[in-house]
Amino acid sequence: MMDLKEVLTESVESLRRNRMRSGLTMLGIVWGLVTVVLLLSYGRALGSTVMQGLLGFGNNVIMVWGGQTSMQAGGQRSGQKVKLKEGDMEAVRDSVPFLSAVSRESDDSFSVKYGPKVVSIQSKAIDIPYSGMRDLKVEQGRYFEPADITDHRQVVIFGAHASEKLFNGYPPVGLVVQIEGQPFTVIGVLHDKVQDSSNNGPDNENIFVPFDTMRTLRQQRDPDSIVFQPSTAALHLRALAAVREVLAQRHHFDPRDEKALGSWDTIEDAKQMTAFSVALQVLLGIIGAMTLAVGGVGVMNIMLVSVTERTREIGLMKALGARSRDILAQFLLESFVLTFFAGIAGMIVALAVTYMIPPMPLFSEMYKTANHDGDIILSASWATMIISFIILAIVGIVSGLLPAMRAAKMDPVVALRHE
Repeated sequence: MMDLKEVLTESVESLRRNRMRSGLTMLGIVWGLVTVVLLLSYGRALGSTVMQGLLGFGNNVIMVWGGQTSMQAGGQRSGQKVKLKEGDMEAVRDSVPFLSAVSRESDDSFSVKYGPKVVSIQSKAIDIPYSGMRDLKVEQGRYFEPADITDHRQVVIFGAHASEKLFNGYPPVGLVVQIEGQPFTVIGVLHDKVQDSSNNGPDNENIFVPFDTMRTLRQQRDPDSIVFQPSTAALHLRALAAVREVLAQRHHFDPRDEKALGSWDTIEDAKQMTAFSVALQVLLGIIGAMTLAVGGVGVMNIMLVSVTERTREIGLMKALGARSRDILAQFLLESFVLTFFAGIAGMIVALAVTYMIPPMPLFSEMYKTANHDGDIILSASWATMIISFIILAIVGIVSGLLPAMRAAKMDPVVALRHE
């Protein structure tokens, strides 16, 4: 312990004797470290925000809708249209045990009137389980309840922007509007959310009615699509295959015929987006590490100069019995001390910079969200700090290794003769 303390003291004193040179070298390390932290923080924040926009559509959601057959099956020629029918959703729900939620959905554009104002708003007719799958959070009022369905109540929920479009900011809960000439009571308004993917428009722009009310509005009993959620994300391919099997039996098409039934698997999309986010962070991390490596070149340079200046000192130490590994350890430790102090300073600067950089707009302008929801907000996480320190430690060791080896290999006689 005394030897280590003595070596540490000598290392610090060596750096203090050349303050300007040490300071400039540390500046390169600080700059590189700040770059690493900022790039990794930006990559993580960008990936997280884009994923938030993607997941705004829902949590582990899969949708299927009718298509056109491309294979012969059950005596039917290819080219037959497949249209979902009443009872399909119930068959899927009752036949596939590993689904946590299933709902019908129909999309249409309705004329909605309140007072003298009439606007055309995209609508979705849905069942009660739809909200949990699609992350519909009610900010004002309430969501649909079983009594709304059993009592055939004509109730409607507005998306945040749809409410603003018709009511101009006035609280609409409890008001009665005319949808296609039919009276509907507004029971809720959804929370304004970031949603970068959608079918027939973002939820913010839609109104939502119970599916059975479509019989009143359009005389429609058949769904346009079926939305379902597997019990776990790992079962998404199995769940989709099982749903295709059930519908293939009911509509007489080959379940392997992908064109007979259109599908959208958001779980697969989320996997691809996660892979993209990881790849982006790795790329930015490599760029930052290369920048930090430039600072490492400065450390190597100052250590080589230090070895040259202290050649006679190295010779004297060896003449007094210092082993090569002792010399190697001393110069490696000096390199490490230099990078360590530069790393502490770099972390402090990086934290300050990430705190001072304001949120960078991404989705907030598009979706008019509050509190910078959907924007890129930099924050230096512990994971980012640990990765940066690992990179810094590697840079410090590698940068000091060559000068330390050069010093350790010196012949004491030659070193003592050095002028």
